[in-house]
Amino acid sequence: MERFLAGYAPQAYAMMRIIVGLLFFCYGAQKVFGLFGGIGGAAVPLASLYGVAGVLELILGALITVGWFAGYAAFVASGEMAAAYFIAHFPQGFWPIQNKGVEAVFFCFVFLYMASQGAGIWSIDGTKGKG
Repeated sequence: MERFLAGYAPQAYAMMRIIVGLLFFCYGAQKVFGLFGGIGGAAVPLASLYGVAGVLELILGALITVGWFAGYAAFVASGEMAAAYFIAHFPQGFWPIQNKGVEAVFFCFVFLYMASQGAGIWSIDGTKGKG
């Protein structure tokens, strides 16, 4: 049986890149600007680990969303999520479902996949032939 909608793989990948990038950007906005309820109801200090993570999430999320240096940005974001998992979640237990690290693991591996694929269509990199 043929893969359902296989002919639309580039469009599906582009939609995934855009949505995941926007979600990552929102996590950064939550930390840096206190949006979406903030962390504990407010923005975090920029000179903290959360603050650095938030700035990275804002910048990398925006780059991934628009597809500009998306492969590099996704690689760095994957590393950030791996570090977040092992720093914040893993000490609370082995399994991601137990230690509330599912999102970090998910982002880590989606970004690793994106790093291997590049930006694809509907991206700034794609218009320059780097997609």
